[in-house]
Amino acid sequence: MVTLEASRHTCLVGRRVTSVAGAPATVPHMAAHAGITTGRATANGIDFTFLECGTGPLALCLHGFPDSAHSWRHLLPALAAAGFRAVAPFTRGYAPTSTAADGYYATGTLAADANALHEVLGGSDDAVIIGHDWGAPSAYGAAGRRPDLWRRVVGMAVPPGPAFSLAFMTNQTQLKRSWYMFFFQHALADLVVPANDLAFIDMLWADWSPGFAGSEDIDNVKRCLRDPENLSAALGYYRATLGDAKKDPAVDEEQRLCFEAPPQPTLYLHGVKDGCCGKEVAESAKAMCPDVTVQFVGDAGHFLQVEQPEIVNQLVVDWVTTR
Repeated sequence: MVTLEASRHTCLVGRRVTSVAGAPATVPHMAAHAGITTGRATANGIDFTFLECGTGPLALCLHGFPDSAHSWRHLLPALAAAGFRAVAPFTRGYAPTSTAADGYYATGTLAADANALHEVLGGSDDAVIIGHDWGAPSAYGAAGRRPDLWRRVVGMAVPPGPAFSLAFMTNQTQLKRSWYMFFFQHALADLVVPANDLAFIDMLWADWSPGFAGSEDIDNVKRCLRDPENLSAALGYYRATLGDAKKDPAVDEEQRLCFEAPPQPTLYLHGVKDGCCGKEVAESAKAMCPDVTVQFVGDAGHFLQVEQPEIVNQLVVDWVTTR
């Protein structure tokens, strides 16, 4: 069941937006960027809030952790200028999007969310999907499950195929980088991560994108996760992947496809200084998935779309506009 709210919300500086009908709505802080608006839609049982820009074929942009839809603020106008309706939802559990009443946060469910959003947003077979971090495997799974919906795919920071999973067993350096995934399985994480105004998130940004001043984006994601229910949802992504959190058997196929290369033309972008997923993992993915185009972005870490927006924008736009 998918529904789209009729009113649209104009993005203003600060925390308030006002609908066309005049009813105020509160959203997390948004940087002022001309043409970016907010909207709401219900898809796959979740009430989504999203940022959007432009008109044309759908370009769906999926964020990861610890991040928010705001990190697409540079790419959305570039996609709009290229003739797309660029949409960046706050993914399930990230305020102001609702948490999941059914408790499902596995990657296969995120992929199902993307395909449901395609329907409610009126996407055609000319749509493209772009994902970063958790959004990357979500995009791979959505595109693999419904190749009729998505013409081209872009992933960032988590490569397609088995390279990342294999690194857990063969690459001790990557295993050390991924320590937080295992820490999140423990109840102690529910106390440590929110402490000192979510200082854990500041630490991850500093480790994953060394030398980058990400204060604006860190502030944005903290606004999404300060409520304990939202933070529990974000940790639930990891608990559904490595732990015993609830999984929906109806999306078993999506779950499997999240860790395979999609059949569509796929571009993968990786920051050379990524402190979360090492460059060598991306190089392994390049060897394992010869049909995927892999590009490394210099002087960028994990959050490459905000560290090097001009380079990333050009690479993405060139890819999704190619026929």
